[in-house]
Amino acid sequence: MNRVSRRSFVATAATGAAVLAMGTVNVEGQLVYKQSEWSVSEFNQLAKNPARVKQVFDVTRIADGGFLNNIKNSLNGFHFGFGIPAEQIKIVAALHGPANLLNYDDFIWNKYKIGAWLNVNDRATNQPALKNPYYPSKAGPAFHYDSENPDSEDSIYQDTSIQALQRRGLKLLSCHTALEEQVRALIAHENLAQQPEEIVKEMLAHTLADVLVVASMVSAIALLQIDGHYSYITV
Repeated sequence: MNRVSRRSFVATAATGAAVLAMGTVNVEGQLVYKQSEWSVSEFNQLAKNPARVKQVFDVTRIADGGFLNNIKNSLNGFHFGFGIPAEQIKIVAALHGPANLLNYDDFIWNKYKIGAWLNVNDRATNQPALKNPYYPSKAGPAFHYDSENPDSEDSIYQDTSIQALQRRGLKLLSCHTALEEQVRALIAHENLAQQPEEIVKEMLAHTLADVLVVASMVSAIALLQIDGHYSYITV
């Protein structure tokens, strides 16, 4: 006969009571997207984009947004260095790992203190960022630049903000699997009371404009290479 200590019995009973109190809530959440639950058609259009040059950046680390400078350099190199028309260039930023949180807006960054959690500081204050510091363009929402010289810091060609790069055709991808895992880590880190799916749905409602959430980034990157013939680069 197995002997059960009073401590282990109480712990087991408490866990059972907590589960019963949750009723029909899916505690484990939804770690796997099915085909009918996301925009597969939009992804397929992206993969089959007829652009002459197609490149996917595999990004997991925020690293002070350095990958955005790499994307800017790639766009400038293709267009100015090799003479490829802008409309014939398609670059995708496949963000997963910590970088996945760059796909979400200021509401999420402020509410869940993303800057403090991921050690990302506001560039102006050097304090934990309460807004997504890599999104807004220095040219403002009207995209007013003082120069069209690609060498000028006052041109769109030297603007490394997500907003400016999107204007130049960059497509951002967010990983659903990464988001589910990150929300669980966030709940543990901040000792939050919400269930994972509650926060996941809230975050999905606050993706940046024109972000495509894919079921699994590691799978999406493979299909962009196989079906779309995107060249692959990791930074």
